Amino acid sequence: MADFYAPQAIWGRELRHYRKAAGLTQGQLSEKVHFSESLISGVETGQLPASSAFAKRCDEILDTGGALNRLLDWRKAQVFPSYFGRWHEIEQVAVALRTYEPLVVPGLLQTERYAHAMLRGNDAAVAARVERQAILTRERPSAPTLRCILDEAVLYRPVGTAEVMREQLQRLLEVVNPRLSLQLVPHGVHPGLLGAFVIATMKDGDDVLYVDTAVRGITTGECEDVWAGTEHFEAIRTEALPMSMSLDLIKKAMEERWT
Repeated sequence: MADFYAPQAIWGRELRHYRKAAGLTQGQLSEKVHFSESLISGVETGQLPASSAFAKRCDEILDTGGALNRLLDWRKAQVFPSYFGRWHEIEQVAVALRTYEPLVVPGLLQTERYAHAMLRGNDAAVAARVERQAILTRERPSAPTLRCILDEAVLYRPVGTAEVMREQLQRLLEVVNPRLSLQLVPHGVHPGLLGAFVIATMKDGDDVLYVDTAVRGITTGECEDVWAGTEHFEAIRTEALPMSMSLDLIKKAMEERWT
């Protein structure tokens, strides 16, 4: 269940207030705004975020004077999405991280210009992402170990210009060290096609799992979920190339695709 006092949940309750004041059910509002009833339900309970287009349409139908869209201004002050807040705190104190990413370079390894292209020019979000990376070079407490596996497709997916991609791949070559390993899974069908995730190991030995989904990220310490994530990571790693061969593939992509 969403945090009752989270801004997203508060916004959802405001939508419910205006909907009920207009005497509409969720189904009736759905028909009028042309958004699904399941979306409206998820937004009202704080489980799903509302888009500006959705807020504006609800303002129109519910005659709120633009209140709902104005209430989305809380996002402008929020550097990280609400669902990412807990994970960010965990990431900062983890002693080890195991991450798999099938689509793009993970945030902890992104260059500033690659992040800028990913975040569509949101300077505050870019700065926050770059600041997160400080955990990889800190001395006290020691930097966490990072075991990173990427799908080979990440090397060829254009994010920004060719120059941005070349700079990003060069960064991947440079960050490798005894505490940071990088492996690639070659093109093809493999266990990692279902999506990105990260496993953080804490100082007390407990593991926490973060999973990306289409609508939000999920952080969980449930034993069953963590165990499934760990098994999945190991299954992907069996398909991955050794690090030396992975670095050779990165160099090849730089020379053949991004020169």
